[in-house]
Amino acid sequence: MSYAVDFITVSPIGLESSPVVDALAGLRANEARYFKNKYDHVFTVEPASEAGETIDWVHGILKDERDIVIASPPLEATEFEVEGIRMAYVFYQSGLSINVMYTLDDEGKRAVGFKLSDGMEIPDELAARFKFARQRSKLAGTIRGSYFTIKDVH
Repeated sequence: MSYAVDFITVSPIGLESSPVVDALAGLRANEARYFKNKYDHVFTVEPASEAGETIDWVHGILKDERDIVIASPPLEATEFEVEGIRMAYVFYQSGLSINVMYTLDDEGKRAVGFKLSDGMEIPDELAARFKFARQRSKLAGTIRGSYFTIKDVH
């Protein structure tokens, strides 16, 4: 069952098994607020059990581009298109959020972003490869983030 993320009243629905549940819920709400304000898009997620195609696409890019395999189980995912950009998000039990921004035109920008919920450690599979910058969020506390550019067409 899909769930429209409310960024006014932050809820942990679907994320309860995370050890950083409140921070992950805040991170998810932060993304929902961004897409509502910038694109007037309602950020709607579905359980990982119903989002296999999206999760497989994101995991395929990680594996093909950087030989990265995420150890934590995915809890939720979403995929949508806004203004010619295909977006996908996967939220993991560890508190990690991965997003793929994939422009649909041939000359576009394509990247994978990583965001770490407040209070979680950097996953081993990312620690040696990326440096994480910090940003503050009213909804999510301190978010640490990093990214890489996608080289191949997926």
